[in-house]
Amino acid sequence: MELAQDMKNFHLPLPEHTYVQLRAEAERTQVPATTLAREAIDSWLLHQARKARRDAIMTYAAEMAGTDLDLDDDLEPTGIEHLVKTGTVRK
Repeated sequence: MELAQDMKNFHLPLPEHTYVQLRAEAERTQVPATTLAREAIDSWLLHQARKARRDAIMTYAAEMAGTDLDLDDDLEPTGIEHLVKTGTVRK
């Protein structure tokens, strides 16, 4: 848990419906609304970081396609076989 001295205040005006939903969830879960908001923001930021990393990898892979840094010719069939077996599809 973060210490109070490690915290910074941030004023965040919310639309009425968001405020009402946040307060209702805080009451339902018996967790302070500020804690719920902080956790939601932390979760969103983590999601954004993961998305940015994924996008960077996809961009790099697209740029390297067909170059010497592309997939190893011996490993490519194995990778395709794995994707087919696991049902993984490209988004």
